[in-house]
Amino acid sequence: FASSFPFIETEDQLNAIDDIINDFKKNNPADRLIVGDVAFGKTEVIIRALFLAVKSNLQCIVLVPTTLLSKQHYENFTKRFKPFNITIKQVSRFVSNSEKLEIYKEIKNGNAQIIVGTHALLNDKIIFNKLGLIIYDEEQKLGTQQKEKLKIIAPKAHVISLSATPIPRTLSM
Repeated sequence: FASSFPFIETEDQLNAIDDIINDFKKNNPADRLIVGDVAFGKTEVIIRALFLAVKSNLQCIVLVPTTLLSKQHYENFTKRFKPFNITIKQVSRFVSNSEKLEIYKEIKNGNAQIIVGTHALLNDKIIFNKLGLIIYDEEQKLGTQQKEKLKIIAPKAHVISLSATPIPRTLSM
């Protein structure tokens, strides 16, 4: 899977990927923050984490603050994972209500392996099969209550938070 990445990884990407692999080997769920400027390769790091989690029979979600980012991730993930027969679904306002109901069924029975979406992923109608990896992209734009709800739903899930906003700026916000 790693060889399908069309670029050469940076040292920081490789270090972050190794750290995540080591996190997954531990008995305790990981809670990792990855900070990097826009277009510096954070997405490839989470793509590798998603691949590892799915191959370990875990369901994954990628929670994002905007429908545009949800669509972008959905399209990128679909292309990247297609040769590996991994099912990606999107839940956002771009998806019709009837499609959402079908996706909810796929999530519940485990056929939806990676689910990308906005706050729509927090809908009480969604019942996860075996949620094992939660990724927050642009985590500083997501609320604490939403994160706490997911901790209750999947207390043993690994968590990876991404941010392009430096910590001091986030604190001042």
